[in-house]
Amino acid sequence: MPYLVPPHIPPGRLADSVQPALPVAEDLLLRPWRYGDAPAVLAAFADPAIQRWHLRRADTEDEARDWIDQWRNAWYCETGAHRAVVRPGDTADGAEELLGRISLRSLTPAIGQAECAYWMLPAARGRGIAPRALSTLTRWSFDEIGFERLELHHSVLNEASCRVAAKAGFALEGTRRRGHLHADGWHDMHVHARIRGDGAPG
Repeated sequence: MPYLVPPHIPPGRLADSVQPALPVAEDLLLRPWRYGDAPAVLAAFADPAIQRWHLRRADTEDEARDWIDQWRNAWYCETGAHRAVVRPGDTADGAEELLGRISLRSLTPAIGQAECAYWMLPAARGRGIAPRALSTLTRWSFDEIGFERLELHHSVLNEASCRVAAKAGFALEGTRRRGHLHADGWHDMHVHARIRGDGAPG
């Protein structure tokens, strides 16, 4: 049965290209995940604040590497675009600091929609890093890939995530009642969104 409209984003837009690193500014970079990031991922998911809003945890570096493998492969399956948020190293050995994760997931290229998600390690919170990273990912998603709508969902109890969404220009559109099951039960979920053509945040 033929579609009445062509795919908004043609197949292969992601899979046929190299995963880019996206500079946020001189001090921040969104880059593809590396298997060497596994210890930092393991540490992140040991953090109680990150565990509170997720359904899974990593107990070993092997499990963390499996996640990284899934994040990397999602690009070529065109189901996700996952990035490590890092502070590039300025030392002789090029050491860098991993600060968090930001992603596009639940990609539906045919209709130009995706969902944003993020977490930050404790040392990176409260410093404006998450909204800057989200704004950069959003611009790239609209300008380079061609998405029309990006959504962002979080528990109504997650006030920090709500602030990040607002600072990055994601308007609060409503609440999904009992929208997500967390370890402590069902949570209502805020639904935020940005569409192509929305004004710049703030």
